Amino acid sequence: MTIRILLVEDQAIVRQGLKMMIEQDGQLKVVAEATNGLEALEKMENHIIDLVLMDIRMPVMNGVEATKKIKARWADVKILILTTFNDDEYAMQTLKDGASGFLLKTADSKKLIEAIHSCMKGGMTIHEEVAAKIVPKLLEKPQKDPFPIPLTPRELAIAKLVGEGKTNKEIAAELHLSLGTVKNYITQILQKLDLRDRTQLAIYAVKHDIC
Repeated sequence: MTIRILLVEDQAIVRQGLKMMIEQDGQLKVVAEATNGLEALEKMENHIIDLVLMDIRMPVMNGVEATKKIKARWADVKILILTTFNDDEYAMQTLKDGASGFLLKTADSKKLIEAIHSCMKGGMTIHEEVAAKIVPKLLEKPQKDPFPIPLTPRELAIAKLVGEGKTNKEIAAELHLSLGTVKNYITQILQKLDLRDRTQLAIYAVKHDIC
């Protein structure tokens, strides 16, 4: 199965290099390109996209705003943030808005390709240098949590594994459940906690000491 990618990067030479790196993998295909967030939204309207490789610093509309708008309209599309800026605030915001990972442009082609496949399987890739900054913030617990977490023991177990970055397939194998059952549980958990997607669930699990 081909993974269709929208490449959003304002520098042409960087964009061309990224495309060459990505298409070393026969399963990956760059089907559209954009130079800013506004163009990315236009491309989303005219192409079937599985994953967006999104730069942060761009003219007209930056990657943070574009990520938020794309996830609001195309919730199932994965977004992998790619930037030269080791900025933990950008990382935190894009993850909260639904991005599936945050990778620095210093990453090599192997790591980039692995990150794309991980995102498509439901995993979360955070570059080590970024993780070193944002994980301590994610680990900060709320001062008070007046309401108990409204999850059953089974739901808590699944939320814990999501917080550990496990894919649905890995969760199913570990808990001896079918893949469909895991998906149904995650849907129920998101509804109970009023969360949008598994990225928000992963952050929730860490902040509330579930994992």
